[in-house]
Amino acid sequence: MSLKENNEKKKGFLPTELYTSVPRTCMPIVYHPDYNITFMGLEKLHPFDAGKWGKVIHYLKEEQFITDGNIVEAREATEEDLLMVHTKRYLNRLKWSLVVATITEIPPLMFLPNFLVQRKVLKPLRTQTGGTIMAGKLAIDRGWAINVGGGFHHCSRDKGGGFCAYADITLAIKFLFEKIEGISKATIIDLDAHQGNGHERDFLDDKRVFIMDVYNRFIYPGDGYAKRAIKRKVELDWGTEDSEYLHEVELHSEGTLNEVRPDIIVYNAGTDILDGDPLGGLSISPQGIIERDEIVFRAAKRRGIPILMVTSGGYQKKTARIIADSILNLHRQGLIGPEVLDAEGSSSLVTSMMRTSVSVGSALTVV
Repeated sequence: MSLKENNEKKKGFLPTELYTSVPRTCMPIVYHPDYNITFMGLEKLHPFDAGKWGKVIHYLKEEQFITDGNIVEAREATEEDLLMVHTKRYLNRLKWSLVVATITEIPPLMFLPNFLVQRKVLKPLRTQTGGTIMAGKLAIDRGWAINVGGGFHHCSRDKGGGFCAYADITLAIKFLFEKIEGISKATIIDLDAHQGNGHERDFLDDKRVFIMDVYNRFIYPGDGYAKRAIKRKVELDWGTEDSEYLHEVELHSEGTLNEVRPDIIVYNAGTDILDGDPLGGLSISPQGIIERDEIVFRAAKRRGIPILMVTSGGYQKKTARIIADSILNLHRQGLIGPEVLDAEGSSSLVTSMMRTSVSVGSALTVV
């Protein structure tokens, strides 16, 4: 029995299949074909590209960065997993097609039997949620991880919205707090164009979680109550461009990580900041998005802090290519990749050293 499993048994935690061991031959990139939503064309009624996650993987395979055999296959989060954060009442409400139609902003779903809605819409979202939880542990083990999906930052423990039915960011952090000894502080860097009101509501009174949020002040959700949870808030104007945006991201990312040193960074890397996005209202170039991601990963690596990236919003067909290009750039810059992992040492070293409170200066640079 591993140290983690022994600790969980002592504390009485329910086991989860989301924290199973991953071979070292796999890179900490999490994905499953079930992420993609296809259902009689109804998914096209929302501006979200419901197949973008598979396209990202396709582009990464084309560049021979990954294969089917060296990425981590996501598992669907079970009801027991979801109950780590969500209320039973909320999960029961998702059994009503009208509720799901409202959350996903696809009105015709209200007319469909719920078993179809569960299978074609909610199962993909549960699988992405499981992927985020899995990537949280992988980030601790390896120093970095990317869930090619997830980032449902508008969902809180008892309310969904904005195409977000499950609170995957909150779940990933709560899993780490509850199941991995020595993980007690987290920082969320939310750079989606929209305010991340879901995780903000969940962590409103939790001093263990520091939230930085950079968003267009004029768009959904405008949740004033949730804003009280933001420790570093940057409210952008319509049409903000690369120069101003990247300056704000670098200034506040550095400031955030200098103010509090977390055990894990959860980076919500929405691409709806892209110029022309129908919902984001900002004017960031593809290169600006790539530079933004590099700023955040470089800040994490420089401090030896594990980082989990989720892809969140992005409502143009070209965003999948940009996400893939950004991941490839992170690899070129030496911020992610198998070569870095192999050069720095075993994954178990990071977690074991953190648990035993031994100095982790060199171990946490495993990226």
